[in-house]
Amino acid sequence: MNEIEIIIKSIRDFFTSSMLKIALIPLIVTMVILYMLFFAAADFGITSLQEIAAASQNGEEVVIDENAPFYFVWATYFIVFLFKYSFTSWIAGFLLYTIGTVIVLQASVILSIVVIGFLTPMILDILHKRYYSHLTLHGHGSLLSPLWVMAKSGLVMIVLFIVLIPVYFVPVLNIIAFALPLYYFFHKLLNFDVSSTILSKEEYKEIYAKEGNSFRLRTLFLYFISMFPFATLFTAVYYIIYLGHAYFIKLDEISKLDVKKEYKKEEEILLIEEK
Repeated sequence: MNEIEIIIKSIRDFFTSSMLKIALIPLIVTMVILYMLFFAAADFGITSLQEIAAASQNGEEVVIDENAPFYFVWATYFIVFLFKYSFTSWIAGFLLYTIGTVIVLQASVILSIVVIGFLTPMILDILHKRYYSHLTLHGHGSLLSPLWVMAKSGLVMIVLFIVLIPVYFVPVLNIIAFALPLYYFFHKLLNFDVSSTILSKEEYKEIYAKEGNSFRLRTLFLYFISMFPFATLFTAVYYIIYLGHAYFIKLDEISKLDVKKEYKKEEEILLIEEK
C-alpha cells in the first residue's frame, strides 16, 4: 500500500461514526481548557497591561501598584517604554498580537495531542479489530511512560526555544526556528503514543531503524495540517489513525518475514534429518 492509499484509507476511517464520536472528546476538552486558561491569564493582569499600553500611547501617567508581582512591574515598565514612541509602539502592537495568536494556536495543538494520547488505545483497538486482527500486539511501556516522554520532550522543546532566540530576529528563518521546537514535541509525543500501543520495544527499534525518516515525514505532514487555525481540535483523531495504519502495515510486513524465516528453518531442519 503506497502513501496516498494510506492517507485516503485513514480519511475514510476518520469519517466513520465511531471515530467521529471519539473526535468530539479532544475538541470539547481542549476548548474548555483554553477557555479556562484565557480567564486565568486575564486574572494575572493581561487586561491591566492592555490598559497600561493604551495609557502609554495617550501620554497619560501610569501608576503601578506597589503590591503587584515583580513580573507585572517589569512587564509594565517594558510596555510603557515600547509604547512611548510611535515607531516602537507599532512594532510592539504587531508583535503582541502576532505572538499572542501564535501562542494560542500552538497551545491548542499541544493540548489536543496530550488529550488524544489518552484515547490512542481506543482508536487503535478499533483499527486492529477492523483490519489487523491477525496481528498480535505487543505494546510496551507503563502508565508513567507517556508522562516521562511528555516531560522529557517538553524540556527539550523549551531548551530549543531558548537556544534559537537569536534566529527569531531573522526574517523567514524565524518561522522555521519557532516551528522546530514545537514540531519536535509534536513528533515525539504522537509517535510514542502510537508505536508504544502497537509494538514491542524490539519491533519498534527494527521498524524505526529502517523507516525512521518515513515516520518523521508523516508527522511533519500532520504538523503542517495542525498549522491551520484550530485544525488539530478536529483532526487529532485522524493523526492517530494515519500513523496507526502506517505502523500496522510495517508490523504486518515484519510478521510475514518472521513466518517465512521460521518456515525456512523448518525446511532446513527437515533436510538435515533426511540426510
